[in-house]
Amino acid sequence: MERVSLAVEKRQEHGKGAARSLRRNGMIPAVLYREGRSEAIKIPRRELLKVINNSSGDQVMIDLEYADGEKKLALLKDYQVDPVKGELLHTDFFEISLSEEVRVTVHVTTSGEPVGVKRDGGMLRHSAREVEVECLPDKIPGKITLDISAMEVGQSIHIADLKFEEDIKVLTDVGDIIVTIIAPAVEEAGPETEAAATSGASEPELIKKGKKEEEAAGSGEK
Repeated sequence: MERVSLAVEKRQEHGKGAARSLRRNGMIPAVLYREGRSEAIKIPRRELLKVINNSSGDQVMIDLEYADGEKKLALLKDYQVDPVKGELLHTDFFEISLSEEVRVTVHVTTSGEPVGVKRDGGMLRHSAREVEVECLPDKIPGKITLDISAMEVGQSIHIADLKFEEDIKVLTDVGDIIVTIIAPAVEEAGPETEAAATSGASEPELIKKGKKEEEAAGSGEK
């Protein structure tokens, strides 16, 4: 897992007005959590955005470096973005220790175009995009990338198919499906249509069939 550093400061300012003032001055308010405790901190926006953008959803260990020389190891738990302006508003971290196991969610991505889609016209359905694991912080996978280029129609990849190191415990149900290739829809001719075609009848009746709506899988943290 990648490890980066961030300069932080302890924060005395609280409330919405104080948070707006911090953001105007190029700082982002944040909270560091640890076993029921919390500490208010502030981080330079520019440096924090670099970490968030460069990680692209991967898990990253962060050394929080205080002005007085203190250091704390943390993971980014969550961050809030203004839904209209798209500006970063707030971040949450949770402090970790290299000697203590943690529970985290790891992002699952796919690569390649499945044979069942490209050749056979099937449809790729994503059912799970994250998997929860428990392990020591330095064993946390940044992300999991699946090569799905060889998948054919009717095939699925389950959580149980993922490969982890022995000391990583998977907490998500191993029977959960990550991706599957669905067969293309085929419109079958009914008995009346077949009879009309055989007898040379003028125009067969068109039967409109509804298209079944796909289920979209949701998921984190921080």
